Amino acid sequence: MTPTSPKHRRAVIIGGGMAGMLAAAALADHAEKVTVIERDQLPDSPIPRKGLPQARHVHILYSGGARAFENLLPGVTERWLAAGARRIPLPTGLVSYMAQGWLRRWSEMQYMIACTRDLLDQVVRDRLMDQHPHVTLLQGHELLRLNGTADRVTGVRVLGPDGKESDHQADLVVDASGRGSRAPHWLTELGIPTIEEAEVDSGLVYASRLYRAPTGSGDFPLVNVQSDPNAPVPGQTATIEPVEGGRWLVTLSGTRGGEPTDNPDEFEKFARSIRHPVVGELISMTTPLDRSVTVTRSTVNRRRYFEKARTWPEGFVVIGDSVATYNPLYGQGMSVAAQGLIKLRDEVRLRGLAAPGLGRAAQRAIAEPAAMAWDLATSQDILYPGAIGPQPRPGAGVAGRYVNRLMHTATGRPAVCKAFFDVITLSRPATSWGHPDTVVASLRGPGRPPLTEPPLTKAEWAIAAGGSGDTTPLRVTTG
Repeated sequence: MTPTSPKHRRAVIIGGGMAGMLAAAALADHAEKVTVIERDQLPDSPIPRKGLPQARHVHILYSGGARAFENLLPGVTERWLAAGARRIPLPTGLVSYMAQGWLRRWSEMQYMIACTRDLLDQVVRDRLMDQHPHVTLLQGHELLRLNGTADRVTGVRVLGPDGKESDHQADLVVDASGRGSRAPHWLTELGIPTIEEAEVDSGLVYASRLYRAPTGSGDFPLVNVQSDPNAPVPGQTATIEPVEGGRWLVTLSGTRGGEPTDNPDEFEKFARSIRHPVVGELISMTTPLDRSVTVTRSTVNRRRYFEKARTWPEGFVVIGDSVATYNPLYGQGMSVAAQGLIKLRDEVRLRGLAAPGLGRAAQRAIAEPAAMAWDLATSQDILYPGAIGPQPRPGAGVAGRYVNRLMHTATGRPAVCKAFFDVITLSRPATSWGHPDTVVASLRGPGRPPLTEPPLTKAEWAIAAGGSGDTTPLRVTTG
Protein backbone atom coordinates (compact mmCIF):
# COMPACT_ATOMS: atom_id res chain seq x y z
CA MET A 1 0.00 0.00 0.00
CA THR A 2 1.49 3.35 -1.05
CA PRO A 3 0.86 6.31 1.30
CA THR A 4 -0.61 9.49 -0.13
CA SER A 5 1.41 12.70 -0.53
CA PRO A 6 1.25 15.19 2.37
CA LYS A 7 0.36 17.91 -0.15
CA HIS A 8 -2.95 19.54 0.82
CA ARG A 9 -3.45 17.08 3.70
CA ARG A 10 -4.59 18.55 7.02
CA ALA A 11 -4.59 17.20 10.56
CA VAL A 12 -6.26 18.63 13.67
CA ILE A 13 -5.10 17.69 17.18
CA ILE A 14 -7.49 18.22 20.11
CA GLY A 15 -5.37 19.14 23.13
CA GLY A 16 -2.03 20.91 23.42
CA GLY A 17 -0.60 18.94 26.31
CA MET A 18 2.14 16.34 26.13
CA ALA A 19 0.18 13.84 24.02
CA GLY A 20 -1.06 16.59 21.70
CA MET A 21 2.44 17.89 21.04
CA LEU A 22 3.71 14.38 20.36
CA ALA A 23 0.73 13.73 18.06
CA ALA A 24 1.65 16.82 16.08
CA ALA A 25 5.23 15.56 15.83
CA ALA A 26 4.00 12.14 14.65
CA LEU A 27 1.90 13.69 11.86
CA ALA A 28 4.04 16.69 10.91
CA ASP A 29 5.77 14.93 8.00
CA HIS A 30 2.49 13.63 6.61
CA ALA A 31 0.35 16.77 6.50
CA GLU A 32 0.74 20.15 4.89
CA LYS A 33 -0.90 21.75 7.91
CA VAL A 34 -1.25 20.54 11.50
CA THR A 35 -3.49 22.55 13.84
CA VAL A 36 -3.46 21.97 17.61
CA ILE A 37 -6.59 23.11 19.46
CA GLU A 38 -5.86 23.93 23.13
CA ARG A 39 -8.40 25.18 25.66
CA ASP A 40 -5.85 26.82 28.01
CA GLN A 41 -3.41 29.63 27.53
CA LEU A 42 -0.08 27.82 27.80
CA PRO A 43 2.79 29.35 29.79
CA ASP A 44 6.01 30.50 28.16
CA SER A 45 8.10 28.93 30.92
CA PRO A 46 7.95 25.66 32.91
CA ILE A 47 5.35 26.69 35.49
CA PRO A 48 2.07 24.97 36.52
CA ARG A 49 -1.02 25.54 34.40
CA LYS A 50 -4.72 25.24 35.16
CA GLY A 51 -5.41 22.30 32.87
CA LEU A 52 -2.71 20.09 34.37
CA PRO A 53 -3.14 20.07 38.18
CA GLN A 54 -1.38 16.70 38.49
CA ALA A 55 1.85 18.34 37.29
CA ARG A 56 2.63 19.37 40.87
CA HIS A 57 3.29 15.73 41.82
CA VAL A 58 6.23 13.45 41.04
CA HIS A 59 6.54 12.62 37.33
CA ILE A 60 9.19 10.32 35.96
CA LEU A 61 9.71 9.34 32.37
CA TYR A 62 11.00 5.78 32.12
CA SER A 63 13.52 4.81 29.45
CA GLY A 64 10.96 3.02 27.28
CA GLY A 65 8.99 6.24 27.04
CA ALA A 66 12.07 8.46 26.71
CA ARG A 67 13.21 6.47 23.69
CA ALA A 68 9.77 6.90 22.13
CA PHE A 69 9.91 10.67 22.76
CA GLU A 70 13.35 10.79 21.13
CA ASN A 71 12.03 8.81 18.16
CA LEU A 72 9.25 11.35 17.63
CA LEU A 73 11.27 14.47 18.51
CA PRO A 74 14.99 13.87 17.96
CA GLY A 75 17.14 15.90 20.34
CA VAL A 76 14.48 16.31 23.03
CA THR A 77 16.43 14.35 25.64
CA GLU A 78 19.48 16.58 25.24
CA ARG A 79 17.25 19.63 25.67
CA TRP A 80 15.69 18.22 28.86
CA LEU A 81 19.12 17.66 30.36
CA ALA A 82 20.32 21.10 29.30
CA ALA A 83 17.27 22.62 31.00
CA GLY A 84 18.06 20.92 34.31
CA ALA A 85 16.51 17.46 34.11
CA ARG A 86 18.54 14.46 35.26
CA ARG A 87 19.12 11.14 33.58
CA ILE A 88 19.05 8.69 36.50
CA PRO A 89 20.45 5.20 35.86
CA LEU A 90 18.35 2.31 37.15
CA PRO A 91 18.82 0.84 39.63
CA THR A 92 22.14 2.64 40.30
CA GLY A 93 20.47 5.96 41.09
CA LEU A 94 17.47 4.48 42.89
CA VAL A 95 16.87 3.70 46.56
CA SER A 96 13.62 1.77 46.55
CA TYR A 97 11.85 -0.26 49.21
CA MET A 98 9.49 -2.51 47.28
CA ALA A 99 6.91 -4.80 48.84
CA GLN A 100 9.54 -7.55 48.60
CA GLY A 101 12.41 -5.56 50.16
CA TRP A 102 15.18 -3.13 49.23
CA LEU A 103 16.54 -3.18 45.69
CA ARG A 104 20.28 -3.25 45.31
CA ARG A 105 21.93 -0.47 43.33
CA TRP A 106 23.55 -2.47 40.56
CA SER A 107 25.10 -0.97 37.41
CA GLU A 108 22.74 0.64 34.91
CA MET A 109 20.07 -1.60 33.39
CA GLN A 110 17.55 1.06 32.32
CA TYR A 111 17.11 4.74 33.19
CA MET A 112 14.62 7.49 33.90
CA ILE A 113 14.37 11.21 33.18
CA ALA A 114 13.67 13.14 36.39
CA CYS A 115 12.36 16.72 36.49
CA THR A 116 9.06 18.51 36.98
CA ARG A 117 6.22 17.74 34.59
CA ASP A 118 6.13 21.42 33.66
CA LEU A 119 9.72 21.25 32.39
CA LEU A 120 9.01 18.07 30.42
CA ASP A 121 6.04 19.75 28.72
CA GLN A 122 7.77 23.05 28.01
CA VAL A 123 10.79 21.44 26.35
CA VAL A 124 8.60 19.17 24.19
CA ARG A 125 6.46 22.12 23.11
CA ASP A 126 9.47 24.27 22.24
CA ARG A 127 11.21 21.43 20.40
CA LEU A 128 8.11 20.70 18.34
CA MET A 129 7.59 24.30 17.28
CA ASP A 130 11.29 24.68 16.39
CA GLN A 131 11.34 21.54 14.24
CA HIS A 132 7.94 21.91 12.60
CA PRO A 133 7.02 25.54 11.81
CA HIS A 134 3.91 24.45 9.88
CA VAL A 135 2.32 23.30 13.15
CA THR A 136 -0.16 25.93 14.40
CA LEU A 137 -1.10 26.11 18.09
CA LEU A 138 -4.49 27.75 18.74
CA GLN A 139 -4.70 28.59 22.45
CA GLY A 140 -7.85 29.53 24.32
CA HIS A 141 -10.01 27.53 21.89
CA GLU A 142 -12.62 25.06 23.15
CA LEU A 143 -13.78 22.13 21.07
CA LEU A 144 -17.55 22.08 20.61
CA ARG A 145 -18.05 19.00 18.44
CA LEU A 146 -16.68 16.77 15.73
CA ASN A 147 -17.93 17.58 12.25
CA GLY A 148 -18.97 14.74 9.96
CA THR A 149 -21.00 11.57 10.22
CA ALA A 150 -20.73 8.07 11.64
CA ASP A 151 -18.85 7.16 8.45
CA ARG A 152 -16.23 9.94 8.45
CA VAL A 153 -15.08 12.81 10.66
CA THR A 154 -14.31 15.80 8.45
CA GLY A 155 -13.06 18.30 11.04
CA VAL A 156 -14.05 20.10 14.22
CA ARG A 157 -16.05 23.11 15.38
CA VAL A 158 -14.38 25.26 18.04
CA LEU A 159 -15.21 28.27 20.18
CA GLY A 160 -12.50 30.92 20.11
CA PRO A 161 -11.44 33.29 22.90
CA ASP A 162 -13.42 36.05 21.13
CA GLY A 163 -16.64 34.05 21.56
CA LYS A 164 -16.92 33.23 17.86
CA GLU A 165 -17.34 29.70 16.48
CA SER A 166 -15.32 28.38 13.57
CA ASP A 167 -14.86 25.15 11.63
CA HIS A 168 -11.51 23.50 10.90
CA GLN A 169 -11.44 20.95 8.09
CA ALA A 170 -9.21 17.91 8.50
CA ASP A 171 -8.35 14.62 6.85
CA LEU A 172 -7.51 13.28 10.32
CA VAL A 173 -8.65 14.46 13.75
CA VAL A 174 -6.73 13.15 16.78
CA ASP A 175 -8.20 13.43 20.26
CA ALA A 176 -5.38 14.09 22.74
CA SER A 177 -7.51 16.03 25.23
CA GLY A 178 -6.55 13.78 28.13
CA ARG A 179 -8.27 12.44 31.22
CA GLY A 180 -11.32 14.64 30.73
CA SER A 181 -11.84 13.70 27.07
CA ARG A 182 -15.42 13.81 25.82
CA ALA A 183 -14.70 11.50 22.88
CA PRO A 184 -17.44 8.97 23.80
CA HIS A 185 -19.99 11.82 23.83
CA TRP A 186 -18.72 13.26 20.55
CA LEU A 187 -18.95 9.84 18.93
CA THR A 188 -22.47 9.30 20.26
CA GLU A 189 -23.51 12.60 18.65
CA LEU A 190 -22.31 11.18 15.32
CA GLY A 191 -24.30 7.98 15.82
CA ILE A 192 -21.53 5.66 17.05
CA PRO A 193 -22.74 3.14 19.69
CA THR A 194 -21.65 3.53 23.32
CA ILE A 195 -17.97 2.81 23.93
CA GLU A 196 -17.17 0.11 26.50
CA GLU A 197 -15.37 1.43 29.59
CA ALA A 198 -13.72 -0.03 32.69
CA GLU A 199 -12.57 1.56 35.95
CA VAL A 200 -10.45 0.44 38.87
CA ASP A 201 -10.35 2.90 41.75
CA SER A 202 -8.13 2.30 44.78
CA GLY A 203 -9.18 5.63 46.29
CA LEU A 204 -5.63 6.91 45.99
CA VAL A 205 -4.86 10.45 47.17
CA TYR A 206 -1.62 12.30 46.36
CA ALA A 207 -0.01 15.03 48.47
CA SER A 208 3.13 16.87 47.30
CA ARG A 209 5.52 19.53 48.50
CA LEU A 210 8.78 21.04 47.25
CA TYR A 211 11.89 21.05 49.46
CA ARG A 212 15.30 22.65 49.14
CA ALA A 213 17.80 19.98 48.06
CA PRO A 214 20.81 19.73 50.41
CA THR A 215 24.04 21.34 49.24
CA GLY A 216 26.08 18.93 47.13
CA SER A 217 23.14 16.62 46.37
CA GLY A 218 23.32 16.98 42.58
CA ASP A 219 23.73 13.22 42.12
CA PHE A 220 21.44 12.17 44.96
CA PRO A 221 19.31 9.10 44.12
CA LEU A 222 15.58 9.03 43.74
CA VAL A 223 14.24 7.56 46.99
CA ASN A 224 10.91 5.85 47.39
CA VAL A 225 9.06 3.59 49.77
CA GLN A 226 6.37 1.57 48.04
CA SER A 227 3.27 -0.03 49.49
CA ASP A 228 2.56 -3.75 49.75
CA PRO A 229 -0.67 -4.50 47.85
CA ASN A 230 -0.79 -7.97 49.39
CA ALA A 231 -1.05 -6.60 52.94
CA PRO A 232 -4.65 -6.05 54.17
CA VAL A 233 -4.03 -2.37 54.92
CA PRO A 234 -4.26 0.84 52.88
CA GLY A 235 -1.37 1.30 50.48
CA GLN A 236 0.87 4.23 51.41
CA THR A 237 3.99 5.49 49.62
CA ALA A 238 6.56 8.26 49.81
CA THR A 239 8.94 9.48 47.09
CA ILE A 240 11.73 12.02 46.82
CA GLU A 241 12.47 13.04 43.23
CA PRO A 242 15.44 15.35 42.60
CA VAL A 243 14.23 18.01 40.14
CA GLU A 244 15.65 21.07 38.45
CA GLY A 245 16.52 24.19 40.38
CA GLY A 246 18.19 22.46 43.33
CA ARG A 247 14.91 21.09 44.66
CA TRP A 248 13.40 17.87 45.90
CA LEU A 249 9.83 17.14 44.85
CA VAL A 250 8.30 14.97 47.58
CA THR A 251 5.07 13.10 46.94
CA LEU A 252 3.13 11.04 49.48
CA SER A 253 0.18 8.83 48.63
CA GLY A 254 -2.40 6.68 50.34
CA THR A 255 -5.32 4.54 49.22
CA ARG A 256 -8.81 4.54 50.71
CA GLY A 257 -8.63 4.72 54.51
CA GLY A 258 -4.98 5.80 54.57
CA GLU A 259 -4.92 9.07 52.64
CA PRO A 260 -2.48 11.93 53.34
CA THR A 261 -3.94 15.36 54.13
CA ASP A 262 -3.21 18.88 52.95
CA ASN A 263 -2.06 19.87 56.45
CA PRO A 264 1.64 20.85 56.15
CA ASP A 265 2.18 19.98 59.82
CA GLU A 266 1.21 16.36 59.05
CA PHE A 267 3.38 15.95 55.93
CA GLU A 268 6.63 14.75 57.53
CA LYS A 269 4.70 12.74 60.11
CA PHE A 270 2.93 10.79 57.35
CA ALA A 271 6.22 10.14 55.55
CA ARG A 272 7.68 8.68 58.76
CA SER A 273 4.62 6.53 59.50
CA ILE A 274 4.64 4.28 56.43
CA ARG A 275 6.47 0.98 55.90
CA HIS A 276 9.85 2.65 56.29
CA PRO A 277 10.62 6.17 57.60
CA VAL A 278 13.57 7.00 55.32
CA VAL A 279 11.75 9.69 53.31
CA GLY A 280 10.52 11.38 56.48
CA GLU A 281 14.03 11.25 57.94
CA LEU A 282 15.58 12.78 54.82
CA ILE A 283 13.13 15.67 54.48
CA SER A 284 13.44 16.44 58.21
CA MET A 285 17.01 17.56 57.50
CA THR A 286 16.09 20.14 54.87
CA THR A 287 13.61 22.98 54.35
CA PRO A 288 10.20 23.01 52.65
CA LEU A 289 9.85 25.59 49.88
CA ASP A 290 6.04 25.40 49.83
CA ARG A 291 3.93 26.72 52.66
CA SER A 292 1.03 24.55 51.54
CA VAL A 293 0.60 20.94 50.39
CA THR A 294 -0.91 20.16 46.98
CA VAL A 295 -3.46 17.33 47.08
CA THR A 296 -4.97 15.46 44.12
CA ARG A 297 -7.75 12.89 44.33
CA SER A 298 -8.42 12.21 40.64
CA THR A 299 -6.29 9.06 40.31
CA VAL A 300 -8.74 6.41 39.09
CA ASN A 301 -7.59 3.94 36.43
CA ARG A 302 -9.97 4.29 33.48
CA ARG A 303 -9.85 2.56 30.12
CA ARG A 304 -12.03 3.12 27.08
CA TYR A 305 -12.07 0.27 24.59
CA PHE A 306 -12.33 2.27 21.37
CA GLU A 307 -10.66 -0.58 19.50
CA LYS A 308 -13.71 -2.78 20.24
CA ALA A 309 -16.27 -0.36 18.79
CA ARG A 310 -18.61 -2.11 16.33
CA THR A 311 -18.36 0.82 13.94
CA TRP A 312 -15.69 3.49 13.68
CA PRO A 313 -15.61 6.69 11.61
CA GLU A 314 -12.82 7.29 9.13
CA GLY A 315 -10.63 10.27 9.94
CA PHE A 316 -10.66 9.99 13.74
CA VAL A 317 -8.19 8.56 16.28
CA VAL A 318 -8.07 8.73 20.08
CA ILE A 319 -4.72 8.54 21.91
CA GLY A 320 -2.99 8.95 25.29
CA ASP A 321 -5.03 9.59 28.44
CA SER A 322 -8.15 9.90 26.28
CA VAL A 323 -7.83 6.13 25.79
CA ALA A 324 -6.61 5.08 29.24
CA THR A 325 -5.49 6.72 32.46
CA TYR A 326 -3.54 4.95 35.16
CA ASN A 327 -2.76 5.41 38.81
CA PRO A 328 0.10 7.95 38.50
CA LEU A 329 2.08 5.92 41.03
CA TYR A 330 3.27 3.62 38.25
CA GLY A 331 4.70 6.36 36.02
CA GLN A 332 3.32 4.94 32.77
CA GLY A 333 0.99 7.52 31.21
CA MET A 334 3.48 9.61 29.22
CA SER A 335 5.39 6.57 28.02
CA VAL A 336 2.25 4.78 26.85
CA ALA A 337 1.10 7.91 24.98
CA ALA A 338 4.44 8.23 23.18
CA GLN A 339 4.55 4.55 22.26
CA GLY A 340 0.97 4.74 20.99
CA LEU A 341 1.87 7.71 18.80
CA ILE A 342 4.71 5.79 17.21
CA LYS A 343 2.07 3.18 16.34
CA LEU A 344 -0.11 5.92 14.80
CA ARG A 345 2.81 7.35 12.82
CA ASP A 346 3.68 3.89 11.50
CA GLU A 347 0.11 3.36 10.31
CA VAL A 348 0.08 6.77 8.60
CA ARG A 349 3.41 6.00 6.92
CA LEU A 350 2.00 2.74 5.64
CA ARG A 351 -1.43 3.88 4.55
CA GLY A 352 -1.49 7.67 4.25
CA LEU A 353 -3.25 10.30 6.34
CA ALA A 354 -6.65 9.98 4.66
CA ALA A 355 -6.57 6.29 3.74
CA PRO A 356 -9.63 4.09 4.32
CA GLY A 357 -9.25 1.99 7.44
CA LEU A 358 -6.53 4.13 9.00
CA GLY A 359 -8.54 5.08 12.09
CA ARG A 360 -9.60 1.54 12.91
CA ALA A 361 -6.10 0.11 12.35
CA ALA A 362 -4.43 2.87 14.38
CA GLN A 363 -6.91 2.49 17.26
CA ARG A 364 -6.16 -1.22 17.51
CA ALA A 365 -2.41 -0.61 17.41
CA ILE A 366 -2.63 2.11 20.09
CA ALA A 367 -4.48 -0.34 22.34
CA GLU A 368 -1.41 -2.62 22.59
CA PRO A 369 0.82 -0.48 24.86
CA ALA A 370 -2.28 0.78 26.68
CA ALA A 371 -3.35 -2.78 27.52
CA MET A 372 0.05 -3.71 28.93
CA ALA A 373 0.15 -0.67 31.23
CA TRP A 374 -3.48 -1.24 32.23
CA ASP A 375 -2.81 -4.80 33.33
CA LEU A 376 0.29 -3.80 35.33
CA ALA A 377 -1.54 -0.99 37.16
CA THR A 378 -4.95 -2.52 37.84
CA SER A 379 -3.65 -5.92 38.93
CA GLN A 380 -2.06 -4.14 41.89
CA ASP A 381 -4.66 -1.45 42.62
CA ILE A 382 -7.60 -3.86 42.87
CA LEU A 383 -5.89 -5.60 45.81
CA TYR A 384 -6.10 -2.64 48.20
CA PRO A 385 -8.89 -2.54 50.82
CA GLY A 386 -11.99 -0.81 49.50
CA ALA A 387 -10.81 -0.81 45.88
CA ILE A 388 -13.65 -0.54 43.37
CA GLY A 389 -13.61 -2.32 40.03
CA PRO A 390 -13.72 -5.72 38.32
CA GLN A 391 -11.94 -8.49 40.15
CA PRO A 392 -8.88 -10.17 38.59
CA ARG A 393 -9.50 -12.70 35.83
CA PRO A 394 -9.36 -16.43 36.58
CA GLY A 395 -5.75 -17.51 36.80
CA ALA A 396 -4.59 -14.04 37.78
CA GLY A 397 -3.71 -15.36 41.24
CA VAL A 398 -1.11 -17.73 39.83
CA ALA A 399 0.36 -15.00 37.63
CA GLY A 400 0.39 -12.62 40.58
CA ARG A 401 2.28 -15.09 42.75
CA TYR A 402 4.87 -15.55 40.02
CA VAL A 403 5.35 -11.78 39.62
CA ASN A 404 5.78 -11.47 43.40
CA ARG A 405 8.39 -14.21 43.27
CA LEU A 406 10.17 -12.50 40.37
CA MET A 407 10.25 -9.19 42.24
CA HIS A 408 11.52 -10.92 45.38
CA THR A 409 14.29 -12.52 43.34
CA ALA A 410 15.08 -9.14 41.74
CA THR A 411 16.31 -7.92 45.14
CA GLY A 412 19.19 -10.39 44.97
CA ARG A 413 19.85 -11.45 41.35
CA PRO A 414 20.97 -8.82 38.83
CA ALA A 415 19.72 -10.76 35.78
CA VAL A 416 16.20 -10.94 37.21
CA CYS A 417 16.43 -7.31 38.34
CA LYS A 418 17.18 -6.37 34.73
CA ALA A 419 14.20 -8.41 33.50
CA PHE A 420 12.05 -6.58 36.05
CA PHE A 421 13.21 -3.12 34.96
CA ASP A 422 12.94 -3.98 31.26
CA VAL A 423 9.18 -4.42 31.72
CA ILE A 424 8.52 -1.73 34.35
CA THR A 425 10.21 0.89 32.16
CA LEU A 426 8.07 -0.27 29.20
CA SER A 427 11.19 -1.25 27.30
CA ARG A 428 10.10 -4.86 26.78
CA PRO A 429 6.70 -6.60 26.89
CA ALA A 430 5.52 -8.31 30.06
CA THR A 431 5.68 -11.63 28.19
CA SER A 432 9.48 -11.40 28.52
CA TRP A 433 9.03 -12.36 32.17
CA GLY A 434 8.11 -15.79 30.86
CA HIS A 435 11.58 -16.40 29.38
CA PRO A 436 12.85 -19.76 30.71
CA ASP A 437 16.01 -18.23 32.17
CA THR A 438 13.97 -15.67 34.09
CA VAL A 439 11.47 -18.27 35.29
CA VAL A 440 14.17 -20.63 36.54
CA ALA A 441 16.10 -17.84 38.25
CA SER A 442 12.92 -16.55 39.90
CA LEU A 443 12.10 -19.99 41.26
CA ARG A 444 15.61 -20.23 42.72
CA GLY A 445 15.08 -17.03 44.66
CA PRO A 446 17.34 -14.03 45.35
CA GLY A 447 20.41 -15.99 46.46
CA ARG A 448 21.53 -13.10 48.68
CA PRO A 449 20.33 -12.08 52.13
CA PRO A 450 17.90 -9.15 52.10
CA LEU A 451 19.20 -5.67 52.80
CA THR A 452 18.11 -4.46 56.22
CA GLU A 453 18.50 -0.74 55.62
CA PRO A 454 18.29 1.75 52.74
CA PRO A 455 21.24 1.32 50.33
CA LEU A 456 22.39 4.93 50.70
CA THR A 457 26.14 5.48 50.89
CA LYS A 458 27.84 7.14 53.85
CA ALA A 459 28.58 10.13 51.62
CA GLU A 460 24.89 10.42 50.66
CA TRP A 461 23.81 10.29 54.30
CA ALA A 462 26.38 12.95 55.11
CA ILE A 463 25.11 15.20 52.31
CA ALA A 464 21.51 14.76 53.48
CA ALA A 465 22.50 15.53 57.06
CA GLY A 466 24.35 18.68 56.01
CA GLY A 467 21.27 20.78 56.43
CA SER A 468 21.03 19.80 60.11
CA GLY A 469 24.74 20.05 60.85
CA ASP A 470 24.85 16.37 61.77
CA THR A 471 27.41 14.45 59.69
CA THR A 472 26.82 11.10 61.44
CA PRO A 473 25.29 8.71 58.87
CA LEU A 474 21.71 8.01 59.86
CA ARG A 475 20.83 4.33 60.28
CA VAL A 476 17.25 3.12 60.08
CA THR A 477 16.31 -0.53 59.82
CA THR A 478 13.24 -2.32 58.60
CA GLY A 479 10.68 -3.27 61.17
